[in-house]
Amino acid sequence: MKNIIHFETLGCRLNQDETEGAARSFSDAGFICEFNSISSAKNPSQDVILSVINTCTVTGKAEQKARRIIRLLLEKFFNAPLIVTGCYAELADSEITSISKNRIVIVPGTKKFVLKEIAVAMNGGDLDFKSGKFNFENLKSFVSKKIFSFERIDSAKKIPMAINPFALYTPVFEKHSRATLKIQDGCNNSCSFCRIHFARGTSVSLEPEKILERAKEIENLGSSEIVLTGVNLSQYAGMSKDGAIFDFKDLLSFLLSNTKKVKFRISSFYPQHITKELCAVLSDKRVQPFFHLSIQSGSDSILNSMRRPYKREQVENAVQLLRECKMNPFISCDIIAGFPGETEDDFEQTKSLCKKMNFAWIHAFPFSARPGTLAFSMTPKIPERTKNERVKWLAEIAVSGKISYINSFKEKTVEATVEKKVLQKSNGKNIFHAVTENFLHAEFESEKKLKAGSVAMLKIISALEDSIKCGREEECSAELLK
Repeated sequence: MKNIIHFETLGCRLNQDETEGAARSFSDAGFICEFNSISSAKNPSQDVILSVINTCTVTGKAEQKARRIIRLLLEKFFNAPLIVTGCYAELADSEITSISKNRIVIVPGTKKFVLKEIAVAMNGGDLDFKSGKFNFENLKSFVSKKIFSFERIDSAKKIPMAINPFALYTPVFEKHSRATLKIQDGCNNSCSFCRIHFARGTSVSLEPEKILERAKEIENLGSSEIVLTGVNLSQYAGMSKDGAIFDFKDLLSFLLSNTKKVKFRISSFYPQHITKELCAVLSDKRVQPFFHLSIQSGSDSILNSMRRPYKREQVENAVQLLRECKMNPFISCDIIAGFPGETEDDFEQTKSLCKKMNFAWIHAFPFSARPGTLAFSMTPKIPERTKNERVKWLAEIAVSGKISYINSFKEKTVEATVEKKVLQKSNGKNIFHAVTENFLHAEFESEKKLKAGSVAMLKIISALEDSIKCGREEECSAELLK
């Protein structure tokens, strides 16, 4: 028996990082970790002794998907307890446990550090697997005691606070080739459509020296790139050992000054925090030319209803500043279509913003009313058909924008991180997938055996238009130069 821990991850890059950190704890405890999605597994392993799903609550569809996968895990791994954690687990524990009261253990998202303690306990502790102490009842009791001893509430906002939010860390990544480093968690905003500030609590930041220590460890182990991640990087405010408060600009400058060659990528940022001072740091050649802006709408009226802390003009200024500090950077954004009260004129303003800014990609999705949020009861509601039509329009613009952006790099050389070998052709050549410095997902051939995480210089050949339109991972073809 192989004693496998099976992991499923839904949602954001931060969730992926935390899952990798949890998996590291179980690996260190002597267990084998697997990440193949149960949805696509033809013959799931029967050596799984525990499964863990890290959930998302951003939309109703995300929760629906979580419930579907939970049922699959219970069905496929019928002898294994199931731990459900993440944002959905934080907010809807009774809804989840009703699926199976004698198989599911809830680890609230704000207490994911308990996963690390479970791993330790399964290797010679209270849940020792070898001596038969590991079972559903003991696991449930262990988790309950740990959670009860760490209850903390932000009395001002009446929302939970993350406990030991940076405990799940790993410098080595089993599923992903590009390293991620969590530097911040939680959010102090109260956007009317969002439940994340309820699920993850108020903003907390890892101290700069600890971030540097982890970044150096990741670099020394061979990673060429680190993705700095968090719920809201714009709210990073870490206190150094001498009591100084570092904002994100200060932190990035500190990391660049004290590391050697590793490059940094920013996962997401709010437009009003893109300043000339920040861009002076972003212009460093070791900061990747990729920026994702959390925008949501191009209408000031809708932004106000959403309780977003910026206006359209600040979005336009942010994009201009980013294009001034980097040569042809990849700039993407999030847009919510069909927010309550969004008129045709409001949507026209969003369309005009997308056209004017010429984004390389748009993550467009229909408004999803989330229980407990202000927007849940806002009126007038936009019909589903209208929301979907607006998303379709934005998706068409997104595809056009990505094809145009890729074509602007035709015959140009870019640096890329190899992620995986896709297949081997009959002529003996391998087809690899890589992510370029400006976040293009490239496909190329090579007779060489390239390791995941290695750096390659690629010449962009052309956009894979059909692949982009179908939403597949590969976006462009490339030629390996060295």
